[in-house]
Amino acid sequence: MEIFSVRSSQSLLFKNNPNNAKSSKTTDIAIETKAPAAASFQIEDNLDEGLDFTAVSPGELRNYARQSFDSGLIDQNTYAAISEPLPMHAIDPLGNVLDLSSVTDGTSFNFLDYYKNQLQVAMSIGDPNEVQTLKSIVNFLDG
Repeated sequence: MEIFSVRSSQSLLFKNNPNNAKSSKTTDIAIETKAPAAASFQIEDNLDEGLDFTAVSPGELRNYARQSFDSGLIDQNTYAAISEPLPMHAIDPLGNVLDLSSVTDGTSFNFLDYYKNQLQVAMSIGDPNEVQTLKSIVNFLDG
């Protein structure tokens, strides 16, 4: 199919000219009317159902946090903190080193306890920005 610019015609009455009306170049052009295409991306409305944050994968948690951020339930800082990948190692409130290297996007993990422990550690260290962010995460996961 050839596409011609409107500029190439001498006037907008180009099609109305009897010499050009039967041109083979314009007879094959047809406008098809189709039903509107279905949306390829949809956000699931499962915010009311909630997740079990004691056994959820990082990918599921990110998706849930994204939906919550889009609906205004959490702020950008909370969403950004939840979306960050887990570190390879973390420290619990007793000073023990936790190996988190085996947690992948498909692995279930207890995020509720993890963030509660990280909140206790941040409160003992005294980093007010980190404490505020972790409080927001714990409130989101616990609420």
